[in-house]
Amino acid sequence: MAESDSLRSSRRENFIEHVFVGEVLRALWRVGAYEVDVLRAENDTAGYDVVIEVGGVSRHVQLKSSAMTSKTSRQKVNVALGSKQSGCVVWVMFDPGTMEIGPFRWFGGKPGEPLPDITGFPVAKHTKGDAEGEKADRKNIRVLNKGKFVEIKSIVGVIEQLFGPTT
Repeated sequence: MAESDSLRSSRRENFIEHVFVGEVLRALWRVGAYEVDVLRAENDTAGYDVVIEVGGVSRHVQLKSSAMTSKTSRQKVNVALGSKQSGCVVWVMFDPGTMEIGPFRWFGGKPGEPLPDITGFPVAKHTKGDAEGEKADRKNIRVLNKGKFVEIKSIVGVIEQLFGPTT
């Protein structure tokens, strides 16, 4: 990862979120879902970044992103997401050269179902240590390995995970 990537990581995450929402809206429009609400969280303390509602189904979505060239093998997920209606995690892979998104990784239940229980997963640690170098637990954050996520090739596949079949 280039130094400029790490310096602009928050801006890039915001960009990926906008592209993702735009692609979801485009895919929904193509299948005749015109009444879509998208709400954006001001902060992620409740465990989600966006809420997308279609046909009476609301999905609280925590977005994660990684460059396709990244070796990232796990993600940190807020346990608060489990208390939200149909909480889920969408891990967006992107091409760092073109900023095209996809494929995706999915962790969540069916539409209308809660997030599978993550309380048994390993507790995350703070990235910085205290004066003695000890990294404290982040009691509300769990670490999910890549293998817990289902790979999805296209945005249409993501839509089907979020809201059911698009036909």
